[in-house]
Amino acid sequence: MDLKLSGSLKIDTFSMRIGDIEGVELDRLHAHSLAVGWPHRAEDWQFLREMGYGFVALDEIGRVLGSAMWFAHGADFATVGMVITSPRLQTLGAGQWLMKRVFEKVAGRDLRLNATRAARRLYLSLDFQPEKTVYQCQGIASLQMTGRPANIRGDVRSLGENDIAAVIALDAAGFGVRRAALIEKLFVHSAGYGLFKGHTLSAFALCRPFGRGHVVGPVVAVSDADALAVVRPHVADHSGSFLRIDTHMDNGEFAAFLSHSGMPVFDTVVTMSLGKRIAAVPYGSSLRTYALASQTLG
Repeated sequence: MDLKLSGSLKIDTFSMRIGDIEGVELDRLHAHSLAVGWPHRAEDWQFLREMGYGFVALDEIGRVLGSAMWFAHGADFATVGMVITSPRLQTLGAGQWLMKRVFEKVAGRDLRLNATRAARRLYLSLDFQPEKTVYQCQGIASLQMTGRPANIRGDVRSLGENDIAAVIALDAAGFGVRRAALIEKLFVHSAGYGLFKGHTLSAFALCRPFGRGHVVGPVVAVSDADALAVVRPHVADHSGSFLRIDTHMDNGEFAAFLSHSGMPVFDTVVTMSLGKRIAAVPYGSSLRTYALASQTLG
C-alpha cells in the first residue's frame, strides 16, 4: 500500500482525501468521536480546534473517516491527539497516512501523546516510546467527610486573572514545557483553586465542562497533600454529578482519594514520546503534574 505523503489514499473500493479540520462542521466531528465511544461534545471539539490544528480523512461524499490533531507549545514541542480511525481503516493504513501528514507539520519538534490500546501498535510503528500509564478516573463525585483532611499548610482560594502568570509558571515546572496559550485559554473556560503559602502560589487545580460532566486538570503540586488541598474543593463543588480526572498517580493518598470520592479507575492509556523523553525533560523544581489537562492536551 502506498503511504507516501499525498492528498488521497485508496482503500478497497473507495478513496479518502485529506481535509483541514477547520473546514468540517462540528456536528460531523462530534458524530465521528461518538462512533468510537469517545465522550467529546461539539463544544470540546471547538475548544481543541481553537487551540490546535488538524487533518480529517473524508470519503467521496464528505463523511469523516479519520482525524488527527496537534498542539504546538513553542518551537520545539507539540502534543498529538484526537487520532481517530476505525480499526479496519487503521489496519489498512489510514492511521499512518494521517500521522505522516501531522509529522510533516511538526517536523523538528519533540512529540508527546496518550495512546489508547487500539492505537498503541500504530504509534510503536512510528517509533513512539512508552513512558507512563494514565489512569482515567471518573464517576459520580462524592466528597467523603469521614476522617479529617490532612493539615493544609497555606490558604486555599479561588484563582483569578491576576494568578494566570503564576499558574503558567507552575504548569511549566510540572509539565516540563511552557504552555502559556493553553493555560490562558483554559482560564476562560475553567474554575480554579490555588494553594497559597504567603503570597506565593504553590499548587493549583483547574476544572471545566467536558464530556459527560466536568474534568479536573491540570493539577500541579509538590505533594499529595497539596494536590488534595486544591482538588477537594472541586469535588465538593460537583458532588452528585459526573467528574473525571486523568492522572499518572496509581497509589498514595491522591489515588486513594479519587477512588473514595466516587472516581475509580475506568480505563487506562499510555503516555508515549517521540524525541526527548519525559524523564529527560529538565524540571525546575519538585513540582509534579498530578492531573492532565486532558488526554489530548497532556
